[in-house]
Amino acid sequence: MFERHEKGIINAIITGANNARAERLNGAIQEIKTIGRGYRNTENLRTAILFFHGNLDLLPHKYL
Repeated sequence: MFERHEKGIINAIITGANNARAERLNGAIQEIKTIGRGYRNTENLRTAILFFHGNLDLLPHKYL
């Protein structure tokens, strides 16, 4: 098994790359789903995700 993944393991050690950022975002999305206890539709869930983690700006541009 090591031989099949040797190149990827060495690359990860050298570059220090990992998927921590993606896992953190996935955890945050799961937290939004838990707090919301179910959204009526997927658009409301999408809006909540963008609002809390996508820097969604709800203020109209004419007020900036």
